[in-house]
Amino acid sequence: MYFVAMAWLVFKLSGSAFDLGLLGAATALPTIAATLAGGLVADRFNRRNVLIVTNLLAAALLAALALLDATGVVKVWHVLAVAGLLGMVHGFDLPARISIFTALIEPHQMMSAVALNSILWQATRMVLPALGGILIALGGTAVVFMLCSTGFIVMILVLIALAVPHRTRTRSNTWHDFIDGARFIGQNRLFYLLIALTWIMMFFGTSYVQIMPIFVDIMGSEERGYGILISATGVGSVLGTIIISRFQQNKNLGRIMLGGALLAALSLYGFAANAGFAGDSSYAFMVASGFAILYSAFSSFYLISSMTILQLKVPDELRGRVMGIHSITFSLIALGGLSAGSLAAMVSAPFAVAAGATVLLLSTGWMMMRFNTVRQLDGRTL
Repeated sequence: MYFVAMAWLVFKLSGSAFDLGLLGAATALPTIAATLAGGLVADRFNRRNVLIVTNLLAAALLAALALLDATGVVKVWHVLAVAGLLGMVHGFDLPARISIFTALIEPHQMMSAVALNSILWQATRMVLPALGGILIALGGTAVVFMLCSTGFIVMILVLIALAVPHRTRTRSNTWHDFIDGARFIGQNRLFYLLIALTWIMMFFGTSYVQIMPIFVDIMGSEERGYGILISATGVGSVLGTIIISRFQQNKNLGRIMLGGALLAALSLYGFAANAGFAGDSSYAFMVASGFAILYSAFSSFYLISSMTILQLKVPDELRGRVMGIHSITFSLIALGGLSAGSLAAMVSAPFAVAAGATVLLLSTGWMMMRFNTVRQLDGRTL
């Protein structure tokens, strides 16, 4: 919800596609830098306590932004500054959040847990952006920021009540600890290939969400339409997660996973073509929503399967660092928005999305043809 509100606020304050890209960069760059340290923290300290601290800081930052917005003094740089600080906080939050799974479940439950976590996450993306669009229209973005701050406080209360076992880890040289995690990825072809394609999908593909206000403006859909279009991505992700969960033990899991990435790229072409050639038509919004659903569904084929494989195969003593490097994924959506926003400002938003789709299509095709390690993954052996 706060992502939706920040993007809308920045676009209303400046009307600039480039500023939307800057918002993505302001979020992503601090997150990426902090994530590398966050993986070390997640492996050294009690992950529940780490999450309590990060949620407390996020709540405080969003409350401050709500106050600036409500008093009418908010500027674009205020939003960018808060986004940067939130990015840093989430850089420590994500590795701990991802690696805490193994303290809550048994290994044989991992596939179901990853799918369930994704369904819950995507379900909130499906419902809350639409609600956020309505709240923005009725009460303004300040209301959304305050509600999100309250949400993080609720999460703190949940974490305090949650019993999470913690195994004391030996404190060694910090730099060596980080190198150990990076070396593990570099020496395991499956890990670096899956993580690399995940990064490409987020930076060049899913980052189109970062410049969604531009497409809403093209189609004249306003706040409610913006919320609905973002929610459509959640609908697709939930559908894709439910479908791919039925194939987790399929002998052709690798082909299904990469096929999903290829179809996701083709769906982006459809989204861009619709906005470029039919943006002012009466049916453009419905078609755009349809392609947003398709992209999210097909990308979930790849993302859910690859996340499950990584979680099952990473050693627990390296989990925070390895999954921390993987969790840079989420920052690349926003960072890719800077590239897409710049290209949209220079040429057009549909061209920017089509260019990203081309990179994703070529990268997936190259991996499918070149690396048997991924293409021949057998879900029955996981």
